[in-house]
Amino acid sequence: MREIMDGLQSFPCLIPVYKCGTSTVYDGYLSVNGEEYRVRITTPKEDSLEGLRLQGDWRLQCLLREHADILEQRLKQCKDLPVYLKEIEAILACSAEERPASTGSFANTRKIVEEMEKIGWDKLVSVDGSFQHLTLRCGDTRGRQHKLIVHLNAQENVAPQCVADLPGKFVFQWTAKGHLSELMRQLEGSVARYQALWDALDVVDQKTWVLEPDHPSFSACSRRIALSPGTSLQITVDPRHPSAMPECRFLGADQVIAPLKDKLNANLHLWDNQCSLVSNLETLLEITFPSPTNSKKEDFSLECGICYSYRLGDEIPDKTCDDAHCAQPFHQSCLYEWLRSLPSCQQSFNTIFGECPFCSKPISVKLPTK
Repeated sequence: MREIMDGLQSFPCLIPVYKCGTSTVYDGYLSVNGEEYRVRITTPKEDSLEGLRLQGDWRLQCLLREHADILEQRLKQCKDLPVYLKEIEAILACSAEERPASTGSFANTRKIVEEMEKIGWDKLVSVDGSFQHLTLRCGDTRGRQHKLIVHLNAQENVAPQCVADLPGKFVFQWTAKGHLSELMRQLEGSVARYQALWDALDVVDQKTWVLEPDHPSFSACSRRIALSPGTSLQITVDPRHPSAMPECRFLGADQVIAPLKDKLNANLHLWDNQCSLVSNLETLLEITFPSPTNSKKEDFSLECGICYSYRLGDEIPDKTCDDAHCAQPFHQSCLYEWLRSLPSCQQSFNTIFGECPFCSKPISVKLPTK
């Protein structure tokens, strides 16, 4: 024990604070290149480092995490604690030189902590060990939670990289004395601008069967709404004018969607910006959308008639046989491969023609885009 204490003279900020039998606990700081790291070491045996447990602050953990294998090897080779601490100091010195931008200075960390005190810790979703990669959040008036991912630059006068789940790019202003609170204020402003869009799409999500996307993100402005088995309507809403008529595209057999297109065009004058998207579309199409109150989603998520699955990567069965008595849906890629394998298939420009695999009626599909 005396030999160890003599060796620890090189570490004046680390002292034994507790001893029980052969186990000793050392507590204090390691000082490397002007940086102090909080550390706590437990040695179960007096004459061996076997079972040694090293604890430290988040900065120490971050610096040593990538050198865990080396530390374990050095632990087996070192004869006593002072020698092992010298090895840790050497690793800390090298790590600090190799990663100056990722470890963050104490001053920067303190600044971020002070800013979070002002913003509110409830707005912090996560932060990495370097305090340079954060995820913040803010709520809108409907309780939706919006996240902002921030990658701070080591140089304060360089703007951070920011990513937010918005229909448009998150454009922000950053000054040489930029603050996280200012970023949050700008995020809240952007969220407020798109709230009318999300309110409108929430009604669509709640009152219709949305086939695509499965789990809409806040950046998604399109919805594919089920009309009947094998027939659907894809709408794309203008985020700047969410109450205006959206872009509409019908998917399904021509005999089924042709009358719907005619009704839509004939009733355009009935569109009322004061009504919801669902109400307006039902008025123009003269239909009532299937909804969770009167149907099941499985009734409309029909499998491809060739591969017998609904989802094929990012593709769903959106090509339907034009014969109303058949109306079997297919993935476009599946149908293309099927028709191409037929001896009787014909091609004109970017469209291939053949027979439906189910009813043998004429069917066509465009060549897949690469």
